[in-house]
Amino acid sequence: MPASRDDLMARLDALGIETTTYEHPPLFTVEQSRELRGTIPGAHTKNLFMKDKKGVLWLIVALEDARIDLKTLHAVIGSARLSFANADLLRDVLGVEPGSVTPFALINDAQSRVRVVFDQTMMAQSLLNFHPLRNDATNSIRPGDLLSFATACGHEPAVLDVTAG
Repeated sequence: MPASRDDLMARLDALGIETTTYEHPPLFTVEQSRELRGTIPGAHTKNLFMKDKKGVLWLIVALEDARIDLKTLHAVIGSARLSFANADLLRDVLGVEPGSVTPFALINDAQSRVRVVFDQTMMAQSLLNFHPLRNDATNSIRPGDLLSFATACGHEPAVLDVTAG
């Protein structure tokens, strides 16, 4: 059974990671979430759950307005050609629904099946925002704490310029 939001918050607390939670109506797209700008401080993000031609799973995390060329992204991250993974695989591996993709879902990837890439421009921000496993809230976290969380979940994220290419 996938981790709940309470499980996530307990894990963050156990790691000594502070976050701030903002409740809001469910948001399914970056466009919908733009309505909250000015209400939630920090940088807003997008999360791409992808699968390459060799079957390797990828979570690409960048600023919401980052221009990522999906035709050349594979060369930037060192993968085979990429396409979006389907909803069933998302549920099976990360334990979240479409519209709720988040690096916090790494808590559910106990087998470390997903390779994680954080955009370097995003990681230079002072505060980042992600859904806490469901899209009806947003959690703000510092980039260094996000790296610590991912590492504690068994992942070693690459920090790359995903807009290159």
